Amino acid sequence: MAKFFAKTVATALAVLFAAYILKGVEVNGTGTALLVALVLGLLNSFIKPVLVVLTIPITIVTLGLFLLVINIIIVKWAAGLVDGFTVDGWFSALLFSLVVSFVSSVIEGIIGTGAEEKKRKRR
Repeated sequence: MAKFFAKTVATALAVLFAAYILKGVEVNGTGTALLVALVLGLLNSFIKPVLVVLTIPITIVTLGLFLLVINIIIVKWAAGLVDGFTVDGWFSALLFSLVVSFVSSVIEGIIGTGAEEKKRKRR
């Protein structure tokens, strides 16, 4: 449970950072950022794998670049589901997904949400 909470907070911070640096993305506040992090987590856990499997042929043809389109779809879908979170255009959604992925990975690396647990389980 602590790992889930830490990942959600890291993603929420990444969402706030992305909204701050990107012109086409707006988040109304910290509560909205936490909700966006939860919705993105749920969509990435349940919907994205289905989309990836359904689009394997086009993903192979495009050498994996179609996965970026799936990320854009997930971000736009989250923007449609969460009031107070807007993403203007596909390019803003692409940049948002890249920034959130990078920043949340850096934050998780700093706070150590996954690496230590994996090491402990191996011992």
